[in-house]
Amino acid sequence: MNKHLEELIELSKLDKSIDDFTPLIEASAKKLARKTQKRDDIAQRISEINLAVEDATSKIASFEEQIKALNEQLILGVAKEKAVKNEKEMKALQMEAELAKEKLKFANEEIDKHNEILDKKESEFAEVNKELKVANEELDKISTEVSAKMASIEEDKSKLFAIREKKTMAIDQKILSFYEKIRVWAKNTAVVPVRKQACYGCYMKLNDSAYAEVIKSEDICTCHHCGRIVFIEPQTANVEA
Repeated sequence: MNKHLEELIELSKLDKSIDDFTPLIEASAKKLARKTQKRDDIAQRISEINLAVEDATSKIASFEEQIKALNEQLILGVAKEKAVKNEKEMKALQMEAELAKEKLKFANEEIDKHNEILDKKESEFAEVNKELKVANEELDKISTEVSAKMASIEEDKSKLFAIREKKTMAIDQKILSFYEKIRVWAKNTAVVPVRKQACYGCYMKLNDSAYAEVIKSEDICTCHHCGRIVFIEPQTANVEA
C-alpha cells in the first residue's frame, strides 16, 4: 500500500477518535442542562408562589383598611341618628349603613378567601422547597460528574492532538492539504475502504475500471462518484489476489 495512503488512513482514524469525543461532550452538556432547567423551573415556581403570597397579603391589608374605615363609618352613622330631624334623613342614614354592612361582608369574605390562598401557598411553598433542595443536590452531583468527565475528555483529546500534530508534520503537506479539503465536507469519511466493489463513503458501486485502479494503483485514488479517498483493505486485497 502507498506510504502516503497508509499515513492518511492512520490520520483519518485519529481524527475520528478525536471527533468521537464530540457526542460525549454534547451528551454531558445536555445532561447538565436538563438538571439546570429542572432546578430553574422549580425556582420559578417558588418565585410565582412568593408573588401570589405578596398579592394575597397586600389584598388582605387593603380589605382590613376598608373594614376599619367602614366600622368608623357605622359608628359615625349611629351618632348622626341622634341629630336626625326627619324620616328622609333617617332613611338616607339607614341606606348608608346597609351599604357599609354589605361592603363589610364582602371585605370579610375576601379576607377569608385570601387567607385560604395563603394557607394553600404556604403548603405549596414547603413542598416546592423540598423539591428545590433535591434538585440542587442532583445538580451539584451532576456538575461534579460532568466536570470530572470533561476534564478526562480534554486530557485524552490533548494526547490525541499531540499525536496528530506529530503525524501531520511527517505527512507531505500537499497530500495533507488534499485530505483536509475533503475532510471539510466529508468529515470522518474522508478516507474510506472499498468493500464489495463499493465506496463505503457514498455506497456507490465502482465500475470495473475504477475498481481495478484502486486495487493496482500505487497512487492515492478517489471515488469517481463522491471524491473521497478510497483504499482496499488488506484482507480484501488478499481475497482479490
